[in-house]
This record gives sequence, structure tokens and C-alpha cells, in this order.
Amino acid sequence: MKLRRKHLAHMIHLAAVGGLCLGGGLSVAQAGPLNLGTVSATNGSSKEQQKSAVHQAPSKAPLKATQPTAVISRHYIKHNVQLSENYSSIVQVSPSVATTDPNGPGLMETQFLSMRGLQNGQYNLWIDGIPWGDSNDFTHHSTSYLMANDIGQIDVDRGPGSASTIGDATFGGTIAILTKNPSMTPGITATLAGGSFNTQVEGVQFDTGNMQNYHDTRAFLDIQNLSSDGYLTYSALKRQNYFFKVLRPINDHTMLSFVAMFNKIHQNVPIGATMAEIQKYGWNYGLSNDPTQQNYYGYNYDDIETNMAYIGLKTRFSNGIRLDNKLYTYGYNHHGYNGADPNGETPNGTNIGNALDAQYGTTQYANDVPGQRMTMIYQSVGDLLRVVQPIAIGDLKYGFWYDHQWNTRSQYEIDWTLGGALNIGAGKAGAFGATDRLMYDTLDSAQPYVELDWHITPRMTLTPGVRYAWFKRDLNATVNQGPSTAPVVVSKTWSSAIPSIALHYKLASDWTAYAQAAEGYLAPNLNLFYTADPSTSVNSVKPETTTNFQVGTSYQTHKLALSGDFYYINFNNQVGSRTIAGNKVFFNQGGVIYQGVEGSATVYVGSGFSGYVNGSINSAKTKDTHQWVPNAPKATAVIGVIYNRGPAYGSLLDKYVGSSYGDTGETQPINAYSVASLALGYKLNAGLAHPVDVSLKVDNLLDKKTIINLAGYTGGANTPLYWTLASRSLEVSVSSKF
Repeated sequence: MKLRRKHLAHMIHLAAVGGLCLGGGLSVAQAGPLNLGTVSATNGSSKEQQKSAVHQAPSKAPLKATQPTAVISRHYIKHNVQLSENYSSIVQVSPSVATTDPNGPGLMETQFLSMRGLQNGQYNLWIDGIPWGDSNDFTHHSTSYLMANDIGQIDVDRGPGSASTIGDATFGGTIAILTKNPSMTPGITATLAGGSFNTQVEGVQFDTGNMQNYHDTRAFLDIQNLSSDGYLTYSALKRQNYFFKVLRPINDHTMLSFVAMFNKIHQNVPIGATMAEIQKYGWNYGLSNDPTQQNYYGYNYDDIETNMAYIGLKTRFSNGIRLDNKLYTYGYNHHGYNGADPNGETPNGTNIGNALDAQYGTTQYANDVPGQRMTMIYQSVGDLLRVVQPIAIGDLKYGFWYDHQWNTRSQYEIDWTLGGALNIGAGKAGAFGATDRLMYDTLDSAQPYVELDWHITPRMTLTPGVRYAWFKRDLNATVNQGPSTAPVVVSKTWSSAIPSIALHYKLASDWTAYAQAAEGYLAPNLNLFYTADPSTSVNSVKPETTTNFQVGTSYQTHKLALSGDFYYINFNNQVGSRTIAGNKVFFNQGGVIYQGVEGSATVYVGSGFSGYVNGSINSAKTKDTHQWVPNAPKATAVIGVIYNRGPAYGSLLDKYVGSSYGDTGETQPINAYSVASLALGYKLNAGLAHPVDVSLKVDNLLDKKTIINLAGYTGGANTPLYWTLASRSLEVSVSSKF
């Protein structure tokens, strides 16, 4: 395994800082069993029986849910998900979710993740309760965060949540990732996996176990290395990920935690293929090995580093008040390179020169390969405080979230043939002739909230609440993105009160029902400023808002885990986007109505076997034309069987994604498709000093070939580009703890 010393040193530094914060100045007696009530969080399902529907369910709705929710446990992730995969692959087992990974499982940033037809940037992402996202458009990057081995649980909330659901884009739902906790037993776990597309994963995890001489502190460091050629031609990926977590009890009612993550990735990035290219070169055409072409793999790549750290405090006071606070930072450092119009019709040719000092003159090179280089470098710092206070009629919940993110973005036109010399004829006019954008922006978010769990009866709880959302954008652009060539300095603040109300009723000990009404709010993203006169446009565009109504039920017994719901979302002022030559172009879609029905069931039939099925019927249509919005499947479903008995595990699941349209006006139709996956695992224990886990996981078992998404359009003639379904891939892994 190649471990870059500077990255390991970076993680050791973060770990040392965390250790000093957790260990310094706190001298207490050895802590007993921790009991923090709802402040405590665990991963997995240690109290669930192996031979039960709840334990074996790939996803299930909790009985306490007040909105449609799918909980995906560590048990499912460990036994079904390839080590190369990310949260985006995991959540597709839940209803109304569809994802696109055209380069193979986890081998490329997920190109589309749709939840009820809502897209990346329209829903929330939490990691241990902390909202993540790019400040410019609130999107996320699946290959830049946690690897599957460090995910303890994912809750997919398909709704805006209550007032306490903080974040920049909550109305589309929340993907809430919980990191796994350190093991109670010390050891070193070594993992080795290999599979299709020359994919290799090497991992080593160091667990301290429960250190009684250090106040029952426990910690682990996980190091993962991933490399693959990818399914698409010349679309390789190399990734290193370091994850550290420590839990330090102070007493029976207080826990300190420290988490740090560092991720580094190098990937060659295709942007789709035209139909002519697919027919000529095959389903897996991505990039080429021809340096005279704009889609040469050596010109199209990303170097990305991501970091994250937080210090958390959870405590319960003697009066019953529970407090949870996290002070955090996370950052994203992206250097990207590409041909000017990969796979497109834009001819070669550059105009090389330096507009300031004429270093190269203004020589024209008719056959040189034009391209672009860009940067997006941001860092967030913030704090999240949550308090639960028991009162006579229930639980009063209140808190505050604040986040400050600063972001620098640039893009330059270059000549690849001359090693990246500036191509002044392709960018903006004037002194910055090769520059497309040179921008510095900040986003401040502040969201206080209050809500009440009013226990009207022992069976009925009413939860009204309100969250106040405040956003402030500042932009200082020497060269602004868009048509303007003038410098831009502009600032704008948006705010709104966001009410919610939910009713939860306990029909029986194993059966509950709920109803929810809530408003959603999303401040305009940075594209609002990409105009000839941003000072005018910031005042003419209204924020995106929704009104959401949902009703549902959840039922759980030893033999059956069942849930279902109906939803209706009235969306105002929706902003859509399409991709041209790899760059997003935004437009206003107006009002949209989202509505549908969802359900899920797991039945334990005995002898270790369970059957699983979920499904959704979804609609996402504009108010004025009643046409479908892009990338919104008309239905989803999963059907399969699970076996789990003793050391053996097996599952066969088939995911169905209904038909959709790739663009507005119901153009670029995409046919429905389904993908089967197989997972087999066994723990070898007899006669071995250390048990060995062996597994086989197969994606696209039947090796289907089809187009699954519109990727965008070429920059020359607006020729459609498509993503295709990755071919059958398998992963064999071996793991043992010493």
C-alpha cells in the first residue's frame, strides 16, 4: 500500500490535537456504563436478533419517525456494499432514490443522485449531524468524503424534517451519515480486496479498544487505499482516505468526541459520450489516449483533497436537560483540468500570448489542443448546538447552527500542446484575456430553531416548531463568471421563518402513524450573480421555497418490518441546470409539483431467510406545462432475498429505476432499467487463531447494457452526451482482525 507520509503526518497531527483536547485537564474516576439517553448514538443493531426482519432489512422506517425515513444499518453496509463504494451507492436501496455511477461502484463521483426527482443541491447531507455542501450551489461530492468502511449508519429522510433539521437545502430531504464507533476490543484489522477494472482496495484499521486506564477512552484509525482503471476507457482513479475517531467518557452522563478525516483523490474525468461514439467505440467509451484530441485522458483529470475535523460534547445534566455541541471545520481543495470541448465538435486551435507582457506574442496555433484549468478551494468553520429540555407537557428542543464558508474559484483557458500556456483568445477580453473567472465569495448561514414534542397523551405527540434561516452571500470577483467583463463586488442577505408541524400516533407497541406539514427554503445559489449586472439580479430573483405534506405509517415485529407513505410538495421558483461542454448552465423552471406514494417491507420467513421489497410511484411536473422535470424517474423499486444465519450471509437484490427525461420539455427520454446485485459472505473461524471474513460482491449481475442518463451536451453543436450503465463487476475481499 502506498501511504504518502505527509498525509499520514497530517492525520497524526489532527489526532494529536484531538487527543490533547479530550485528555487535557480532566481528571475523573473511571467511567461506568455511559447513559446519555437520546444524546447517545450507536451504530449497528446489537440488540436486534439476527433472525428477524428488522435486523435483516436493507432499509427500514423507525417507529419513532415523523416523516418518511429509511434507516440503512452497518449490518447491511458491511455485507452488501463494495469497499470502493460511497454513501451515494448505499442510499439507492431506499425508496424513491436513484443514482448514476457510470465508471463502476464508487469509481467516479456520482453524476446524479435523485431523491423523489430532487437533485444534488436540493437536499441536505449530514455527517454526524454536521451539514456539508459547496457554498456556490449546495452540492456534494461522493468520492471526496467517507469510504464505506467508516460509515456506521445512514438515515435517508425523504422530507424537510422538523424545525431542528438544520442545513442549507433541507426541503428535498436529508442524507444523514453516522460514522462508525471505535471497537470495544483492541486489534489491527487488515483488509484486501480486488475486482473488475483492475480495482484494488487495501486497508488497515487500528483499534485501541476500551482503555480503562484512560477513563474508558477508545479510538480507531482507518487507512484505505483505492486504485482502479475504471469501467470507462482511460478513466482511472486513485484515492487515499484516512479516518480517525476517539470517544472519551467524562462520567456516566458526558462524552467527548473527536473526529478527523483526510481524503485525497486523482481521477481522470470523462463527461459522457455521444451516441456516435458509443456505436463506434462501445458502451464504455470515456476518454481517449490520443494527445491530439481534447478528450485525451492526460488533459482531463481532477486532483482533490478534502479535510474534516470536529470536537463534540454530549451531556445530560441532573435536571434532565441534554446538550449536544459540535465545533467543526471541513474543506475542499479542487484543481481540475480538461479539454475545451471533450467529445465535441469545437476544432483545435489556440491564440497564445500574455495580454500583460506579450511574453509569447499573439501567435496562433491552428492545431494546438485548447483546454481549461480551474480551482475551487473552500473551507467551512461552524458550530452546532442542540438542547433538549424536559418540561411538564413534553420535551422542548432548541438550538443554533452557524457556518461561515469562504471560497476561491478560478478558471483559465490554456494550450495543452504547449504545456498549459495561456490561450488569450478564448477567455474574457482585456487584461484578463485567458481568464474565465477569478472570484472570491463567502456564505454565512445562521439558523436558530425551537420545537416542542408535546405529549398530548401517552400515545399521541404533536411537534410544532419554527426555524429561522438567515443567509448572507458576498462576492468579490476580479473576473466574474458569466457575460460581464467588469469586476464585481456585491452582497445580499436573505432570511425567512420556516414553520413545521408533525403529529405522531402510537397505534400499538409495534405500529405507529404520522402526518407532517412543513415549509422549505433555499437561498439562491451563486449563479444568481452570473449576470451582466449582478447588483440588479440579486434583487429580482426570489429564493426557492416549498410547502410539503406527508402522511405515513411504520410497523415492526419479529417477522415483519413494514412502512408506507404519501407525499405532496408544492415547489416555487425552482432553478434547474444543464451541462454544456462540462460546464453547468442554470435556468429557472418555475413552479413544480412533486407527489407520490412509497412503501417498503421485509418479511422474515425462517431458517435465516427474508424477503425484501420496496417501491415508489413518483411524479414531478411543472405547474404551467404539466411536463416532467429532468432526471426524475417515474418509479423506483427493489426486490430481493436475504440469507443470514450464523457465519454465512447472502443477498440477491434487484434495483429498478423507471423512465425519465434528460432535459426540459420532456426531451431526451431515458428508458427504465434494472440492475441486480449479489453478495455472499462467510466468517471462517474453526481452527484459526484469528477469524477471517471472506466476501464476494457482484454489481450488474446480468451484465445489462443501456443508457441511464443524459450527461449534457457538447460545446460545439450541442450534441447530446450520455452516461451508460457500467458492466458487470465483482469484488472479492478478505479481512481479519489480529
